[in-house]
Amino acid sequence: MTPEHLTISGPEDILGYIPHSLGYWPSQSLVAMTMQGKRLGATLRVDLPESGRGRSREAFARTVAEYLLADKEADGTLLVFFTDGFTDGGNDSGFNDGGPEGAAALSFRPLLADLECALGLAGMPVRDAWRVGEEYWRNLYCTDGSCCPMAGRPVAEIRDSRLNAEMVYLGSSIGAPPGAPSPGNASTTPADDAAVMAAEREWSLALAGKRTHRAQFDAVLDAWAAALEAVSSGVVSSGVVSGDAVPPGAVQGRGGQLARASLAAGPGLGIEPQLAGFLRASLHVPAWRDAVLVMAAAGRAAAASGAEAFGIFSAGTGLPVSCPPLPEARLSSSGFPGPATDGGVAPSVPGTDSVSETEPAPETEPAPGTEQSGDRPDQGMDKGRPDLAPVSSCGPDVLPGYGEVLLGLCPPVPDWDTLKRLEELMAALSSSGGGEAQAAALTATGWIEWCRGRGSFAHASLTRALEASPGYRLAELLSEVVRRGTICGWAGRREAAWQKFGSDAA
Repeated sequence: MTPEHLTISGPEDILGYIPHSLGYWPSQSLVAMTMQGKRLGATLRVDLPESGRGRSREAFARTVAEYLLADKEADGTLLVFFTDGFTDGGNDSGFNDGGPEGAAALSFRPLLADLECALGLAGMPVRDAWRVGEEYWRNLYCTDGSCCPMAGRPVAEIRDSRLNAEMVYLGSSIGAPPGAPSPGNASTTPADDAAVMAAEREWSLALAGKRTHRAQFDAVLDAWAAALEAVSSGVVSSGVVSGDAVPPGAVQGRGGQLARASLAAGPGLGIEPQLAGFLRASLHVPAWRDAVLVMAAAGRAAAASGAEAFGIFSAGTGLPVSCPPLPEARLSSSGFPGPATDGGVAPSVPGTDSVSETEPAPETEPAPGTEQSGDRPDQGMDKGRPDLAPVSSCGPDVLPGYGEVLLGLCPPVPDWDTLKRLEELMAALSSSGGGEAQAAALTATGWIEWCRGRGSFAHASLTRALEASPGYRLAELLSEVVRRGTICGWAGRREAAWQKFGSDAA
């Protein structure tokens, strides 16, 4: 559902496009959009600075400009200040007569001036700027009462804009902001969760002592591959095709002779307790957890070769391979689908999101008080910037190492479709219980969001992971990466970046 041509005819359309671009309605945020000619480009969201002092404002403005420099061909910028109202009381009314709407607009003048200076020096002069409050929005430059009334214009105009309706028609939706309480898995019951936790304990015992067993490693990846394929194809079954569920510790045949376990795909993804328990138990082993991430992004061969390179395997233990009944999966000859070709997103900082879709951007037409332009960024490596990841140098036929995959440097384009399915699977697993398995699943979700360039969502998921298991190492490392504003390698390249409105659209 990629929008091939979206025409913006007024500021309401621009403002209505932003929540779809980010995936949620921002608050207490600055949203900056680069421009090229008459096309919108990258979308950056960052928390508004808490301090209004001069040096803090200047530093904030310089940081925004540095991020937007990733769009090498940008020749202008649009700025939008999203606020939750003004603290000096009253309703959103009035503008020049001292009302809170007017006071709120005036309060942004110093910060806007600093942004104008920083962006002008960066070659991306501010073309227009707006403030969006709880009830009203207005242009920060316009003084013409015929198009910018004193009370501002109703926010309903944004929500009811033509472009907003078109985006909804194309399948886009606006979700909850990062960190909002999860609605939970509606298809599971406390009894289901208890069954999953019991299965997890049984499988953890069965897997003990097999962490370096190559055959067990293969069985774990078989289970994840079959579950991910089932998520894709929507396999639904009432139970094992023949025989009872294979008990923990028993050998389960592979190579296309996989028993079918129940798995219902759709809203509130549900997984048969034995399989869910096995997957959660496997997340207790860091090498297996990392292999799952690498397999989803770069394929089964990369996961296996990377594990070999780490030297995690030892001589066979003589113990039986443990694996539950698996959904019937249609695996490729390599054992897992290879990388796909999707695209678009950028900087990742707690309180920062940047989106740069690779499909055609909305085109603009002149509107009162606006001059608009922009296109897609083509971001590369700046060795002097710790927040920019290096451009991938690996070829399409090279098997990457774990570090290269986890940093988004290889493969040239990840399998975004499988990463989406992995995210859905991890969400289902994280909802069944707490502890280390939940932390691992939430960390995986945070990593996927970081790969997309959605820093605020990544930060929220990693924070939940550390709440589930304080000190969880991978969550701590990724949290530091996100905190520093490091950009995932895929998010920094137009041809590799995730597409918000592509096949992964909501």
